[in-house]
Amino acid sequence: MAGASSRSGMSAALTLIGKRFASSLLTLLLVSMTIFVIAQLLPGDAAQEALGQSATPEQVAALRHEMGLDRPAHVRYVSWLGGMLTGDPGQSMVANMPVGEVIEERLPNSLLLAALAAMVAIPVALSIGIGSAMNRGGRIDRALNVVTLAMVAVPEFLVATIAVLIFSVKLRWLPSIALASSDMEWGEYLRGVAMPVLTLCVIVIAQMARMTRAAVIDQMDRPYVEMAVLKGVAPVRVILRHIMPNAIAPIVNAMALSLSYLLGGAVIVETIFNYPGLASLMVNAVTSRDMPLLQACAMIFCAAYLILMLIADVTAILANPRLRAQ
Repeated sequence: MAGASSRSGMSAALTLIGKRFASSLLTLLLVSMTIFVIAQLLPGDAAQEALGQSATPEQVAALRHEMGLDRPAHVRYVSWLGGMLTGDPGQSMVANMPVGEVIEERLPNSLLLAALAAMVAIPVALSIGIGSAMNRGGRIDRALNVVTLAMVAVPEFLVATIAVLIFSVKLRWLPSIALASSDMEWGEYLRGVAMPVLTLCVIVIAQMARMTRAAVIDQMDRPYVEMAVLKGVAPVRVILRHIMPNAIAPIVNAMALSLSYLLGGAVIVETIFNYPGLASLMVNAVTSRDMPLLQACAMIFCAAYLILMLIADVTAILANPRLRAQ
C-alpha cells in the first residue's frame, strides 16, 4: 500500500513537472516572437548605422540587401528561430563575426559576476530574513524591515552612484569602473569587480530577505510549529527541522527571482561600471541596431529566467508533498 502511494505521488510529481516544462517552452516561443517584433520596431537599422548619415539611399539599400534586411519579416523570423534552435544565432552585423563567438567572450564575465553576487547575497539574505522572523515585532525586526524596505526602494543607478562617491571618491578604496580581464590575479579581480557586486547585492539581499521573512512567518503561525514549541523544541531546531522544509517553496522562488535578476537585471550596473558582460553587450547591440546580437542576448536572458523558475518549481514540488497532491 505504501509502495503504491509512493509511486502515485512520484507519477503526479513527474506529470506536474512535465506541465511546467511544456509551459516554459511555450512561454519561450512567445517571448521569441515578442523580442523579434520589438527589435523590428526600433528606428533605423544596422545598414544605416554602419554607413552613417552621409550614405546615399542606394548604398543603404545595397547593404540592406547584402545583410538580408529586405526580406519579409516572417521569413527573417523563421530563419532566425531555426538558427537559434540549431545553435547558430546568426552573424553580427556590426562585428562581422558569428554571434555565438561574440557572446562567448562576454557570457563568462556575466556568469562570474552573478556567481560572486549570489555567494554574498544568498547567505546574508537568508540570515536576515530568518533572524527578522524569529524576532517578529521586536526592535531587531523593525530595524531590519526599515533597512530592507529602504534598500528595495533605492534604484540601482543611485546605489551605484553612492557607492562610487563613498568607496572611490571619498575613501579611494575601490576603482570607479569595473576592471576585469582574464590575466588578472584573483585578488586583483575581486577588487576590480567589488563595486558592481556590492551594487547588485544591495537590491538582491533586500528582496530575498523580505520574501524569506514572509515565508518563515507564514509557517510560524501554523499549529505544528506551536506544538513543537510546546514540546520544548529549541527555536533553532524548530526553524531548521520544521519550518524551513515547509517554507522551501517561496524561499527557492525568491532565490530564483534574485538569481535571474543578477543575470538580466544587471544591465544598468554593467553599463554604469563599464563591465564587459553580456548585459552591456546587449546595450551596445541596441545602440548599433545589431538585431541578431540583440535578439540572441535577449533570448539568453529570458531562457535563463525560465530555467531558474523551472528549477525553483521542481525543487518546491519535490520538497513539499502537498504540492504534489494539488
